[in-house]
Amino acid sequence: MVGLKPPEVPPTAAMKFVSAGMAGCIADLCTFPLDTAKVRLQIQGEVRIPRTVSSVEYRGVLGTLSTMVKMEGARSLYSGLAAGLQRQMSFASIRIGLYDSVKQLYTPKGAENTGMATRLLAGCTTGAVAVACAQPTDVVKVRFQASGALLDSARRYSSTVDAYRTIAREEGIRGLWRGTMPNIARNAVINCGELVTYDLLKDALLQTQLMTDSVPCHFVAAFGAGFCATVVASPVDVVKTRYMNASPGQYRNALSCLLALLMQDGPAGLYKGFVPSFLRLGSWNVVMFVSYEQLQRALALARPALA
Repeated sequence: MVGLKPPEVPPTAAMKFVSAGMAGCIADLCTFPLDTAKVRLQIQGEVRIPRTVSSVEYRGVLGTLSTMVKMEGARSLYSGLAAGLQRQMSFASIRIGLYDSVKQLYTPKGAENTGMATRLLAGCTTGAVAVACAQPTDVVKVRFQASGALLDSARRYSSTVDAYRTIAREEGIRGLWRGTMPNIARNAVINCGELVTYDLLKDALLQTQLMTDSVPCHFVAAFGAGFCATVVASPVDVVKTRYMNASPGQYRNALSCLLALLMQDGPAGLYKGFVPSFLRLGSWNVVMFVSYEQLQRALALARPALA
């Protein structure tokens, strides 16, 4: 695999911010069907208010994807993509693009190396700020992905703009920030399992001279980060998905959603959709981090020409 070499002058914070948003969009375009399959598997069997009986049953990743194409057409695999791209331009830009800057801010002056606690704190900070800013886009994305399983007459929204308007009108502004707390918890966990793991693996590979700072190194570190993030974040992700997709009054709060899930499906329910979660998050991390490293290097190399 061939890629750009590290520039002599490191990328600025603005370059990292823009590169992260673009890389997140590229990763979403490549992996969005897996994300949709994950959402469908996570909400499958959920007791709805009012109660409904679903005739569609999803089995496994490939089974879910094939059933969706057969029942709803290939376009259903990218239902909610517009909101997903809107989410990445704000969400990934903040939580990934600002990670290095926040990490430096938390690092004591004169410290030779950045400690684990500093990395974790930086990951939690950027993850929380990103959720606070981008939560409405996440709510709309999840609802579009979930509503594809319904008949056309039962679907709640006709477009992304209509979804924002309808949620704000029917549920209030708070409806656009539904599930913010479980999403903050999820992304704090994911950031620590994803960004910090990538950071540590990349540093370890470079310090031990097993690999150079190139695409293969980024690939290996990103794959490990994706697996770690999936293992620790899946339970919170399932609760977040169900709570954000819930009808008004279905759950009192995220805790009641968690208790309902445990009573209905047991602890195994917390890992519903694990395989598509890993396939999606693992592949998303690989595409995103490889793209991110190359994009920020391209911008840094292009800076003299633009000046």
